[in-house]
Amino acid sequence: MQCHVSTQHTAIITITTIIINMTVGGGKEGGRERERERERERENQPRCQCVCEAESTCPSRLSSFSVVCHSAVDVPTVTRRRRRSTMSTEQQKLDEQQKMKELLQQLLRRPGNGTCADCGAADPEWASLTLGVFVCQACSTFHKANPNISRVKSVLLDPWQGSEVEIMSLTGNNAAKAKYEQKIPAFYYRPTHTDCQVLREQWFRARYERSEFMHIERQEPYSTGYREGFLWKRGRDNGQFLSRKFILSEREGSLKYFNKHDAREPKAVMKIETLNATFRPAKIGSPNGLQVTYLRDNSTRNIFLYHEDGKEMVDWFNAIRAARFHYLQVAFPGASDTDLVPKLTRNFIKEGYMEKTGPKQTEGFKKRWFTMDDRRLMYFKDPLDAYARGEVFIGSKENSYMVLPGLPPLTQGNRWLFGITIVTPDRKFLFACETEAEQKDWIAAFQRVINRPMLPQEYAVEAHFKHKP
Repeated sequence: MQCHVSTQHTAIITITTIIINMTVGGGKEGGRERERERERERENQPRCQCVCEAESTCPSRLSSFSVVCHSAVDVPTVTRRRRRSTMSTEQQKLDEQQKMKELLQQLLRRPGNGTCADCGAADPEWASLTLGVFVCQACSTFHKANPNISRVKSVLLDPWQGSEVEIMSLTGNNAAKAKYEQKIPAFYYRPTHTDCQVLREQWFRARYERSEFMHIERQEPYSTGYREGFLWKRGRDNGQFLSRKFILSEREGSLKYFNKHDAREPKAVMKIETLNATFRPAKIGSPNGLQVTYLRDNSTRNIFLYHEDGKEMVDWFNAIRAARFHYLQVAFPGASDTDLVPKLTRNFIKEGYMEKTGPKQTEGFKKRWFTMDDRRLMYFKDPLDAYARGEVFIGSKENSYMVLPGLPPLTQGNRWLFGITIVTPDRKFLFACETEAEQKDWIAAFQRVINRPMLPQEYAVEAHFKHKP
């Protein structure tokens, strides 16, 4: 829009001013009149219709002739245009991110990507741009804690760039597994989402940090058939953890420990044949706590260990598995690795407190710690006792074993109300749980064992229980 100030109008104002000055003169009255005249001139002067930052800079103020105001713009119109432009840009970003999310969901549907690359949990929601794997929320904590190894982003919450999605499309869980697990030994324990933190963390470090399964020589700490070192062991009588020397020897078929560092004779010798190891950090009170069990005179003996270094403890655990694996290969020469690996070590089926009564079912119920280890149900006065107070063999339903909810009529002495009755060919065992949830969990655990047919070697174990004094 142009603003025109006519030269004719300017000339009229100039002439009028001269006449007034000549008429009024230089007195005070004339001065006041001249001031009023100047005010009228300013009021009558044509104004620029633009919005300028300061009137002194407006072109119409700078020239008495026809000028063009370059600032003459409709402000509301500009604001609307800018707002529309901003909204358009934001929408483009949202559309782009929606497209990235759809592409990521397509990648998650590829074989191998639907479960966590580290622990196997379903529906992973995090991705490592460095390693090209999809992982679950729990395993993502190990990746976040080690940015020098892995950089992760949320599949659902974080913004993604096309180049990042392309990285994930070129790799994926199966490709990473082929790279980082190419030389993993059959006996090495692969943690699941239900395992403790130290197992999952060392599994992460073994693959991505130490590359143990890309270089066989890095597996020596647990694969040579011999291991020696010091571990903290809980004393059987005083409950104190003391440093003890341990030696694992496949050639001798045993795990030994010594009470003194320079002792020649071991305090105990554990045969690899009956050896088991399972991580129990909460029970032992250490994040690296390992419970080792073995049979002595066909009764279970417990040893509770830990080490400050998680790698050290996991190496011991896998060294025990390696020794067991090689022993079973000799004992069962026709068996495949798939058949042998589940027998290397085992987690307890269930642990917890229940009340129990004696064989006559007339004694009062006593609170005991119970451990279900395969077909052996053991009870202890304290969870960290070295020896069980008693053991019950749980057979199969084909051999007349049953589990029933509740207790027989007229049963007395139980403080906890949710009873369980185990029926064996010889007698009934009565237990009581504190809550209904615990009762259901124990019944489910018993039922899984009872529903499983007995193996030939388990009949020998059953026979021993029947002939126990």
